[in-house]
Amino acid sequence: MTEQEVRAILTIALLAAYADSEKHAREREEIRRIAEGLVQNADINLPSLYQDVLLKRTNVDIAVAALQSDESRELAYEMAVCVCDADGSTSNKEQAFLENLREALGLSTSFVHATEQQADTLVNAPLQTANAASTATAAAVPSISQVAEDSTSYANDAPHPDLSLPGTANAARASTLDTQAMDSKILRASVLNGAIELLPESLSTMAIIPLQMRLVYQIGQSYGYELDRGHIRDFLATIGVGMTSQYLEQAGRKLLGGLLGKAGKGILGGLGKQAVSSGMSFASTYALGHVANQYYAGGRSISTQMLKDAYAHVLKDGRSLHSQYLPQMREQANKLNASSIMSMVSGKTSAF
Repeated sequence: MTEQEVRAILTIALLAAYADSEKHAREREEIRRIAEGLVQNADINLPSLYQDVLLKRTNVDIAVAALQSDESRELAYEMAVCVCDADGSTSNKEQAFLENLREALGLSTSFVHATEQQADTLVNAPLQTANAASTATAAAVPSISQVAEDSTSYANDAPHPDLSLPGTANAARASTLDTQAMDSKILRASVLNGAIELLPESLSTMAIIPLQMRLVYQIGQSYGYELDRGHIRDFLATIGVGMTSQYLEQAGRKLLGGLLGKAGKGILGGLGKQAVSSGMSFASTYALGHVANQYYAGGRSISTQMLKDAYAHVLKDGRSLHSQYLPQMREQANKLNASSIMSMVSGKTSAF
């Protein structure tokens, strides 16, 4: 794609992010930070692009006019759908925005339907996974068990961060997992999400968020808590994991690096041999898991500021560990395919 098309797609993604004027101020600030931080190409000039969107100096029609290829138009719609759906729901304003975008792009009904159906599957991924004994489809997806088996060698030596929050010295709750098992679970989830970030498709990036939510759910469950989506979303937002902004940053990095795969193939249409930095997904999942572990062990009594500080602290640990586990991420990325990803996200097979 040309730089003009990349700029237009990013414009549409930002317009989608701001389509809902009621989006929380915290998320809007994260979007601003991302737009100003993803400065990899002076010609695209993301800070200027962000200001154009914020001050309404551009719109859908202007951006769409710059998209000359079918690939760029399809990719623009995929990213817009993911941005609107990333927080778990699509508001009336976001639905109206997507309808206007569909008409402007002139996309086929079949492509639009497939894209929206795949995004809905990811957004509505269940928190509870099927028991291995009752998973009739597990045998059809052998790559998942193989990935889990291959991960044992490094998961057994999973690092444990120095994270002793006030009030958790004497845990208010006991987990069904011991320290080593919990550390291994968090590391496996981190490596998996890092592997998914290596894939080129825009929709594949959206699978990271539901898998992070499931990790929090399983950690809470190990301490006797039955969590719902609303609680988990609030927890993620509290510690600073914005769902819309996280997707925008991950997909934006791929787009700017020229690593997004050909649109129109559907989720995971082909494995990306190129590797972008998977440090963001690995580190954020690693930090999220360990902070959640401390939070539920302490009976959910840790203050908001302590949670934020703890997340920032462990996030640095996760970033420092990224290069150590990058070979495992690449190995897993080579084994992932459409059926294995969707089977994990839909809860039919265990992911970590």
